[in-house]
Amino acid sequence: MAARKQTAVDPVAGLEQQLTQLKSQLTKARSTQAVEAQKTIAGLTKEASKAGAALKSAQSKYSAAAKKKTPGSAKVTAAAKAAVASAKKDADAAKQALAAAKKSVASMKAANKVAAAHDKAIAKAEAIAAKRQKAADKKAAAKAKVAAKKAAAKAKVAAKKAAIKAKAAAKKQALKARAAEKKAALRQKAAAKKTALRAKAAAKKSSAAKKTSKPTAKKAAAKKAVAKKAPAAKKAVAKKAPAKKAPAAKKAVAKKAPAAKKAVARKAPAKKAAVAPTPAV
Repeated sequence: MAARKQTAVDPVAGLEQQLTQLKSQLTKARSTQAVEAQKTIAGLTKEASKAGAALKSAQSKYSAAAKKKTPGSAKVTAAAKAAVASAKKDADAAKQALAAAKKSVASMKAANKVAAAHDKAIAKAEAIAAKRQKAADKKAAAKAKVAAKKAAAKAKVAAKKAAIKAKAAAKKQALKARAAEKKAALRQKAAAKKTALRAKAAAKKSSAAKKTSKPTAKKAAAKKAVAKKAPAAKKAVAKKAPAKKAPAAKKAVAKKAPAAKKAVARKAPAKKAAVAPTPAV
């Protein structure tokens, strides 16, 4: 297939090439024909001249023979007359051949002139067509160049717009990601703050519980100390006090006991009030 495509010839191009060759051959043939016609005319002109000279010679001979009045002059005159007639016939034939040749050459020249004018007109028309085609091709090339330039400019603008859009989208995405990160950080911070507050509240509650448990422990220790000190005090009083002063000591103890009980009764509600929040927790 490739070989066939390479050997294939455009028929129009082939015919145009043949036509160009034929035109060249025709021009050469016309030139050769014109030269041959001129040669023929030159030969016929010579023959016509010779025939004319022979006619003049025969006529002069006939005139000379006609002037003589001798017994044999009649025959000579008749022969001279016949020679004149023959020479005249030859001269007329030569003249006719020359005239025909000249006419043929004239018609040939006219035809060649017409053909030359036709060829010139065709060449001029072809030159004009080629010039117009060249101008059209140049115009088309300029239009194609302008169109390509416009397309390139449009593509550049489109690419620039796409780049701006992509940049804006990336910026927007980055802003969204930053906002999301900021929100996540705020949420994490809030969660950490809540956890810290909860831990602080729990610590505060545990410290409050510890504080409320301390007075109860102190109260129990005080009660144990009072319980331990009371028998010792009683024993000391019993040893030191004489028998007579016993009633007075008993009275003093009796007086101090209610006062101690009142003080204990006063402190107890306060300690109960401090202890009261612990069960609620």
